[in-house]
Amino acid sequence: MSFQESSSLNKDHFIEKNGMCYAGVHLIIDLWEAVHLDNLEIIKNALHECVAACAATLLDLHLHRFEPSGGISGIAVLAESHMSIHSWPEKKYAAIDLFMCGNSQPFLSLPILKRIFQPKYILLNEQIRGILND
Repeated sequence: MSFQESSSLNKDHFIEKNGMCYAGVHLIIDLWEAVHLDNLEIIKNALHECVAACAATLLDLHLHRFEPSGGISGIAVLAESHMSIHSWPEKKYAAIDLFMCGNSQPFLSLPILKRIFQPKYILLNEQIRGILND
């Protein structure tokens, strides 16, 4: 392993921006009046597309369908943290949790989620996680 590869593996992925140093950005996204919330393949493809658009590294993806509602829960484990979804198709609601550190761009997932799930309403909360006080 080269020195460059070794130092990239040891990088802590903390972000330095606007005079702050922090672990990452955590988006809490509620989709209301959404579609495709019981379609395992569409949700799987949506998570893959979001991970790629955000410039994140997918390590593992696991999805589970609940019966009889058809709701789906899943998580994409990322080198930069995670993205999860919990859907309630009978309520046309999905809760999405997206935490990313390093150079990834979590906000780039929003247009993809809007296009695929076509929600009438989105509630978005942003948290800055792991702020270091110097």
